[in-house]
Amino acid sequence: MFRISQYMQELTTPRPPGPKVNPPAPVVIWNLIRRCNLTCKHCYSISTDKDFPGELTTDEILAVMDDLKAFRVPVLILSGGEPLLRRDIFSVASHAKAMGFYVGLSSNGTLIDATTIDRIAECDFDYVGVSLDGIGATHDKFRQMPGAFDASLRGIRLCRDLGLKIGVRFTMTQENAHDLPRLLELVENEGIDRFYFSHLNYAGRGNNNRKDDAQHRLTRWAMDLLFDSCWHYQQRGLRKEFTSGNNDADGVYFLHWVQKRFPAQASNIHARLLQWGGNSSGVNVANIDNLGNVHPDTMWWHYSLGNVRQRPFSEIWMDLSDPLLAGLKQFPRRVSGRCGECRYFGICNGNTRVRAQQLTGDAWAEDPGCYLDDEEIGVAPGRERLRVTPHIKLRRV
Repeated sequence: MFRISQYMQELTTPRPPGPKVNPPAPVVIWNLIRRCNLTCKHCYSISTDKDFPGELTTDEILAVMDDLKAFRVPVLILSGGEPLLRRDIFSVASHAKAMGFYVGLSSNGTLIDATTIDRIAECDFDYVGVSLDGIGATHDKFRQMPGAFDASLRGIRLCRDLGLKIGVRFTMTQENAHDLPRLLELVENEGIDRFYFSHLNYAGRGNNNRKDDAQHRLTRWAMDLLFDSCWHYQQRGLRKEFTSGNNDADGVYFLHWVQKRFPAQASNIHARLLQWGGNSSGVNVANIDNLGNVHPDTMWWHYSLGNVRQRPFSEIWMDLSDPLLAGLKQFPRRVSGRCGECRYFGICNGNTRVRAQQLTGDAWAEDPGCYLDDEEIGVAPGRERLRVTPHIKLRRV
């Protein structure tokens, strides 16, 4: 995740960078349930409105939670499917809060209504994130349910009015990019705390629809709009969190943005970006799915590192006999092609490895989602470009 607002603050109040310090254990995004009342086009878990057998029981979840706490995991993001469809979601969330975790709820928002909002408020979630794929009909088309936008916006407003920290998540494709400016207006007009911009990643249903991924010029337009919007908030002294994810080239593109507009601050920003270090899948972020399989992040559902029913998460996460996990934890990572030659490798850390693997079968190939050109990253022009080969699965879950 690239915290845009944090670096905007550095432009007005620069601080000397310190050493890179990783958290003691990863943030865990936990898909407690695969069932969902929607069938979103880019869903990485390919959820639908039916029960999936074999999901972790409440007792199993609480036992895993004990191991995560002992392992010093700081953050749990409770996700799905739609986590509000899980009958024990409120008891699980309350237990996690009582144990001292930072607890987030990742929802589509349609089930946040008058019957659930008080329970959500009682859980005292540190953050509630709701996905919007556009305004009105655009969102409903992506979610494949008429009225989904109005229902999600209602849920956002209920959370906001009770003082919960609320955020909007947006995954951009060519089909919904036109709604980005209006979504940013919505974030301001509705007093929403946070906006998370996600690049389309090739996993699950998103992988099946990768032909719809936004082209590089469209991506650059979107990032310029996000940077400019965030900078305007900074100038106005308003606190609004902007973050992006699933394309760590955003950090390098931001450096170029700073070099053009604030050249005197570029050196400090460069140092801060190196401190950030880019992609942290398999290091600072982890995923547990509904069946207990552990993944390097939520986009690696086709590759299991192990299962918490068979081994503790803490043991799985430190087992470097797995070649993918070992490669992700290696610093610096050994990545080929443009990524390996990039002068800014220390900023993005080779970007999103699952995208390379899904398109080439090689997790260590260059990331085809990098939207910077050869000149911008210091790679000699005219070199042979990446050739896409048939998808090769690393391991069947």
